[in-house]
Amino acid sequence: MHLEVVSPEAILFSSNVDSITVPGTVGEFQMLNNHAAIVSTLKEGTIKIHVHTQEQLELDALHAKIIRHTDDKILSIEIQSGTVEMKDNKAIILVD
Repeated sequence: MHLEVVSPEAILFSSNVDSITVPGTVGEFQMLNNHAAIVSTLKEGTIKIHVHTQEQLELDALHAKIIRHTDDKILSIEIQSGTVEMKDNKAIILVD
């Protein structure tokens, strides 16, 4: 699936991913490939992005909010709030 994480300042992340875990307002949930269409609000917490590989990712100063983990297949972004929309195997997360 394709994921875009967008803040008011810039696109923080845009790439194909294996799965996404987000802090929904009624609890954390995960979205996988071909997930049903959904729109949800997000609360303060961590977005966990599971990627197949980080080889193609370029994380520069603009993308400083993205944290690489020792497991090279997981990235995370701390958010204050946001909204996620998943439709047609594309997820867009708007964050504050």
